[in-house]
Amino acid sequence: MKVKVFGKKDCNLCKASLRKFQFFLDKWELTERIELTFYDLDTVDGLTEGSLLVALEVPTIILEEDGMEVARWEKTIPKSDEFGEIFVSKS
Repeated sequence: MKVKVFGKKDCNLCKASLRKFQFFLDKWELTERIELTFYDLDTVDGLTEGSLLVALEVPTIILEEDGMEVARWEKTIPKSDEFGEIFVSKS
């Protein structure tokens, strides 16, 4: 599974989203099974990936399993139980 966080480096919600996912992946010992990536929409690479996935609102968090979108949150930080249930069901 992959967690993709799209945002901007100066966005507090984006930074908080990234920290929250990293915290819970560490806490639940999932860092070796779930890849967490931040895409900076102020860079060409980040904007390209964001455009491909229509992830241009900040923050946008996408969970993917085998290349398919499993969940998406835009302009908000998801609650840990929202993505925790998904992580458990896919483990």
